[in-house]
Amino acid sequence: MNNVQTKKSYKDENHSTVASREHFTADFVTSKDGTRIRYRQLGHGPGVVMLHGAMESAQSHMKLAEGLADVFTVYLPERRGHNLGIPFVKDYNVRKEVQDLEALLAKTGAYNVFGVSAGGLICLQAALTLPAIQKVALYEPALIVNSSASTAFLPRYDKEIVQGKVAAALITGMKGAQMGPRAFNAMPRWILELITTMTMKQEEKKAKAGDVTMKMLAPTLHYDFQLVTQMAETLKNFQGIRAEVLLLGGSKSPAWLKAGLDALARTLPHAQRIEFPGLDHGGSSDISNTNRFGRPEVVTQGLRRFFGESQNS
Repeated sequence: MNNVQTKKSYKDENHSTVASREHFTADFVTSKDGTRIRYRQLGHGPGVVMLHGAMESAQSHMKLAEGLADVFTVYLPERRGHNLGIPFVKDYNVRKEVQDLEALLAKTGAYNVFGVSAGGLICLQAALTLPAIQKVALYEPALIVNSSASTAFLPRYDKEIVQGKVAAALITGMKGAQMGPRAFNAMPRWILELITTMTMKQEEKKAKAGDVTMKMLAPTLHYDFQLVTQMAETLKNFQGIRAEVLLLGGSKSPAWLKAGLDALARTLPHAQRIEFPGLDHGGSSDISNTNRFGRPEVVTQGLRRFFGESQNS
């Protein structure tokens, strides 16, 4: 069965300058369980697959992709469930996500992967079992080590989603994941929920066709947190990774994410580390309503050097 759909050309409308409106094509690949995984493709050269994190979609890393597109072919899949047209399966787990990545690597011939947060966990697990992967760049994979964080808040989050209290659920998730500045944690919940509600309304009002909004993505947090729970305390497993690994993070990110990077740096056989001053957990992503401090142009330089070495190997 041919998995290739007739490609359509799109133009990213999220940036104001003509130079940043990079053309990309949209296609899909069929995973092992029959799920169609849609992805964006742009650029030319050796392939790099980018897996987004929680509360993100393929459009979240377009700036980063554009920064690599002159020397790499970049593939940005919509992780299952995050494009909202593809439902989750009841037995969702990291193995399903790895199979999705495997299908895309097989189709494209790519051997470089980049993952953010929960996407980084998928890349870690994939590097253990997929020999096609030669280089792995990870921006703060959400790996819990030595009880550095907890997902005990998940039942409350799920209840709030079921009740339609989206803003409350997002605040529960953000506090549980220890995101946001100190001032955020000092504010009363009702104020945070009010701000979040207003932000979502503004985003919905400004959203263009094809945009994936906070409100749309909110229910998918359950599955990202499910991955974090499943992968917690699995550090020792990654001693067997033979691929070269680049560990990336921001100086302003939560302590538990830094602890995960520290532990991986000590555990992985072939790892190097970069910390970006002033960046936080959203440092690799485009600036948006949910991420006002993204600096993808900074992260791009590290990725160009790391993946660029593959071309001469």
